[in-house]
Parts: sequence; structure tokens; C-alpha cells
Amino acid sequence: MNWLSIGHAAELGVLGRVAAAIVLGAAIGLEREFKDKPAGLRTHMLMSGAAALLVSLGQAVTEHFAAALGSNLVGADPLRIVSAVVTGVSFMGAGTILRRNRARRVEGLTTAASLLLSAAVGMCVGLDLWLTGVGATVLVLVVLYVVGRIESLFWRHSGDSQ
Repeated sequence: MNWLSIGHAAELGVLGRVAAAIVLGAAIGLEREFKDKPAGLRTHMLMSGAAALLVSLGQAVTEHFAAALGSNLVGADPLRIVSAVVTGVSFMGAGTILRRNRARRVEGLTTAASLLLSAAVGMCVGLDLWLTGVGATVLVLVVLYVVGRIESLFWRHSGDSQ
């Protein structure tokens, strides 16, 4: 048997999905980095890649134990995996949110949301939902960049600085 057995090919597929998720996360993280936000390029890359890896590992663990036990009775609840990823992302996102008492402002909410979306993109890629993952990345960039520009024009004209 050569080194690139069926198992290794599957592992390379997982690594490819993680790498692709990291690239998509980078697209989101770059926008946050350019705006000097608390979670930037590397954080979004790692969040997206981790989500892709965790979703892929959930499938691999289920298949491994089903094969080891010789049974189809081994299963996994995919929603529990998604829930665990969302819980971890929420913990990270909470660290980016700051409340400024004097100015009565809350900062970091958009960055926290972009981390959540970065992880969701990673989960899409981990599940081989490429069109959804790439499309969601484009939509996130539209919201962050285009809507951000529109928002800054609105706040500038209204006299409120946000």
C-alpha cells in the first residue's frame, strides 16, 4: 500500500478545505484589519479554518468509530458540532466588544459578527458547500465595505460621528 491511501487522500481533502476556509476568512479579516479593528486578518483566518477543521473532524470521527466497531449504529449529531463551533466563536467575539461609558457607545459588535460569519463560512467549506461559502464571503464583504461606506456618509451628513 502506498503512502497515499484512501485515508490519506481524505485527510488531504480536509486540509484543502481548511486552507480554502482560511483564504476566505482572510478576505473578511483584511477588511477588519484595514479598519484597525480588534480582530483582524489572522484572527478571521484562524476562526474560519478552525470551523472548517472542526466540522470535517466531526465527520471523520463518526466514520472512524463506525469502522472500528464494524457498525452503522455510530452516529453524530451535526447540530452539536455546529453548536460547539458557535459557542467557541461567541466566546471569542465577546472579547472584541467594548462599552465606552463616557461616550455611551458599544464598539466591536461588527467585528464580533464578522467572526461569527467567518466561522460559518468555514463550516460551509468544511461541509463542501463551496458556493455557499464563497457567496457568503462576498456578501460579508459587501456589508462590511459597501454598507460601511454608505453608513459613514450618513453619519457624516447627520453630524453624528460614529
